[in-house]
Amino acid sequence: MSTRFDTIPAFLDHGFDDVIDVRSPAEFAEDHVPGAISLPVLSNAERAEVGTIYKQVSPFDARKIGAAIVARNAAAHIAGPLADREYRWKPLVYCWRGGQRSNSFASILTQIGWRAEVVEGGYQTWRRLVHDALYETALPHRLVLLDGFTGTAKTALLPLVEARGGQVLDLEGLAHHRGSLLGGDPDEQPAQKGFESALAARLARHDPERPVLVEAESSKIGRITLPPSLWALMTRAPRIEITAPIGARAEFLARQYEDVSADPARLSHLLDQLRAHRGHAVVDGWQKLLAEGRMVELSAALMVEHYDPAYARSRAAHAPVFAAHVEAGTLDAEGLARAADAIAAAMRDI
Repeated sequence: MSTRFDTIPAFLDHGFDDVIDVRSPAEFAEDHVPGAISLPVLSNAERAEVGTIYKQVSPFDARKIGAAIVARNAAAHIAGPLADREYRWKPLVYCWRGGQRSNSFASILTQIGWRAEVVEGGYQTWRRLVHDALYETALPHRLVLLDGFTGTAKTALLPLVEARGGQVLDLEGLAHHRGSLLGGDPDEQPAQKGFESALAARLARHDPERPVLVEAESSKIGRITLPPSLWALMTRAPRIEITAPIGARAEFLARQYEDVSADPARLSHLLDQLRAHRGHAVVDGWQKLLAEGRMVELSAALMVEHYDPAYARSRAAHAPVFAAHVEAGTLDAEGLARAADAIAAAMRDI
């Protein structure tokens, strides 16, 4: 039996006990339905082998060999990850197009007595819904941008505003990147399709009638590109500006980037990449601070000599209009709480 989904909320509210992705690990790694578990019936190598036989020998031989492999892998899943599932367990299974892989696995589960169903159209149904939402139609949401210089704790404020009842969208969290040269390793980011799935799922949970707070970003976060529909909303969105003294910003930034400073060799390499932009004398000064372990002073120098000038140029070019201003005297726990209160209050008036 197959189940049809026509909207992202319907897909997310599927009502099954588990969603099982039986595609290969490589397919799953690139993108999958949020919350799905990976139980591949063909490994990456096995999928390639069956595909080669299909093209070079015959579809019959490919199906015969593929069926044997699927049966072996299904048996391993049933005896392993699924061994604790009870009689009334109801799984939803999908493969690439809702074809042989998902139907074969679901059939085996059904013969055991579990109430397994497959997704009509498979993963391609999910991908079509995501693509349509982000690329084919205008998003219905009302965004408010949280704007401010580097080190003003914009990302850290998002969950605090959410805890106060506000709707937020953490793009850097979804992209697994902190939005700057020091912000993360692009190799650790999700694939573009995976980011889009997480983004579409998050947006589907937001009420379009209420504002959604988003950190002001560029159109790219690391190697992730924001979909045009979202970027269009961001360029028109009203902004709340958050400001803080340079000392508070430097201390906050040093705390937030402790994982980066814990690897001085990598940080030194990253700083060297800015020589073409800031000159050898400036970068040599940063390197000296790094070598001496003066991370708060290094953070302040980076902001004054690199981030703030770049941000000021960008702001001058776009001339943003601010709907509200929030000044944080400190960026410790109490200061962040006060700033979150002010931002949540400002959102109610926008």
